Amino acid sequence: MLKAGVLDNGVFEETEAGTPQGGVISPILANIALLGMERLIKEMYPNKGTAIQVNLMRSADDFVVISKDLGIIEQCPIAISEWLKPVGLEIQPEKTRIGHTLNRIEYDGKTQEPGFDFLGFNIRQYPVGKHISGKTGGIASRLIGHPTHIKPSNKAVKAHTEVIKGVIKQHKTAPQSALISKLNPMIRGWSNYYSGVVSSETFRKLDHIVFEMLRAWTDSRCGMASYENLRNYFGHGTVKLSNGKESHETWVFKTKDGFTLWNHNVNPIVRHTLIRPDATLDDGNWTYWATRKGQAIETPTRVAILLKKPKSLCAWCGQYFTPSDLVEVDHIVPRSHGGKDEYKNLQLLHRHCHDDQTALDNANAVSLTMEQSN
Repeated sequence: MLKAGVLDNGVFEETEAGTPQGGVISPILANIALLGMERLIKEMYPNKGTAIQVNLMRSADDFVVISKDLGIIEQCPIAISEWLKPVGLEIQPEKTRIGHTLNRIEYDGKTQEPGFDFLGFNIRQYPVGKHISGKTGGIASRLIGHPTHIKPSNKAVKAHTEVIKGVIKQHKTAPQSALISKLNPMIRGWSNYYSGVVSSETFRKLDHIVFEMLRAWTDSRCGMASYENLRNYFGHGTVKLSNGKESHETWVFKTKDGFTLWNHNVNPIVRHTLIRPDATLDDGNWTYWATRKGQAIETPTRVAILLKKPKSLCAWCGQYFTPSDLVEVDHIVPRSHGGKDEYKNLQLLHRHCHDDQTALDNANAVSLTMEQSN
């Protein structure tokens, strides 16, 4: 519990109850309290030319330190612990581990498996031949013999499976449509979160597990397992898989009127556009962030093309687009006035700027109409 207190009209009052961990505001408070941790590590171990000595990745109060040098890794928890003392925080030893991304190692009397979990993902490297090896990148790129794969962590998969199991159990006597309505947003949301990494195999396994759960759900309702009973709840259907291919499925969980359960493996796997290591939202480099937004897979094609133009600013306010901005396409000459739907007649605006422009255009149109009528 984080005791934040209340500041009312400049007067601070202590509060008995604190802010619970996991609350809506907790990540924001953690980011405020831990601001500067990355800078601390970078100042301790600055880059040597183009060689990066250490990287610290943090999300709220979860963080990972990566370095080739075991000595640096061992010193970072000590330095961070000292840095945390003034704000009354400390590193929890039971949640801290030192491991290797490629090899199983013995450390501090324990066997540490390769890789690590972070934010529900498992990140590790795999030894392979030269034809599918990962590369260092850059001008002097070279093979490193072990590509890095990011997958859903076993812990995240197990937790997701347990949630689905609980929902199916709660809907033991509910209509099939009610069960599908409850499961679809859960499956779709979870799959979307992991759609930017190596998830196809995990999605297939989860779909098989869910099928077995639903078959048991069907058997419990019908009293006995039979092909005829299953056909009351399962049917044929064609689904588009995460690899882009279509598959004709013979056991699709759907109602008689076609309301279908969303499968994990339906979500397309899309690669995430990596962020430059030295880039942060606080650096003011809005040209970079606007360009990166144009490279993101979720950005609509027309928006992406317009963002890649030199000085792609909002045509209304003249500001750059940030990663969180809602961007809309606007016709410079409205189509109602003869403007064409081609790129030289298109511009980008923030959604709120687009609303302001539309309101002004409508007001001018009304004014013009009134003048003409007079």
